[in-house]
Amino acid sequence: MYQSIKNYCENLTTQFDTISTERKEILSSIAQYIQQKRNNSAAINLIYVCTHNSRRSHFGQVWAAVAASFYGIDNVKTFSGGTEATAFNINAINALKKIGFEIISDQKVSNPIYKVKFGESESADCFSKRYDDEANPTSNFAAIMTCSDADENCPVIFGCDLRIATKYDDPKAFDNTPLQDQKYSERCQQIATEILYMFSLLKE
Repeated sequence: MYQSIKNYCENLTTQFDTISTERKEILSSIAQYIQQKRNNSAAINLIYVCTHNSRRSHFGQVWAAVAASFYGIDNVKTFSGGTEATAFNINAINALKKIGFEIISDQKVSNPIYKVKFGESESADCFSKRYDDEANPTSNFAAIMTCSDADENCPVIFGCDLRIATKYDDPKAFDNTPLQDQKYSERCQQIATEILYMFSLLKE
């Protein structure tokens, strides 16, 4: 793992007391799901879902991959999706770059695939897609809803073992304002902190 990202994670582990009791209960439920999979030596598939699969769900996908690496949790695969496909938002990409992620894409299309690297051989492939896209698992996964709109408009997600909502405010509300970069960084940090807390609950 790149040292800058490791340092960022280590700092966030000192901020778990900023997470509310209510949020911790939700995150604990996801951790219990992961723990059960680990106990059975089963694959751990996590799909983060929000409407446009452009901001919060990509933060979820990336940070779940990072947290699994940070805590040495094997057999974790992370994904994201939406109720419609758009593109991985440039402001979300920039928020990750500021932390030290290396983000690469050579595709000059409206919805490119980005390799989000957090180590020399560690990365997550991010692009916008529907939650039921062929790139995502169709069974044996947890669906983690990161926005209220996706939670309300996806009443059924077929194949999931667990469907649970961890709703986050949308930084899109601050696009093209003086607070844009600050709010994207805040949301990125909140999601990172909560996912690191979630993985910290796992036991051997």
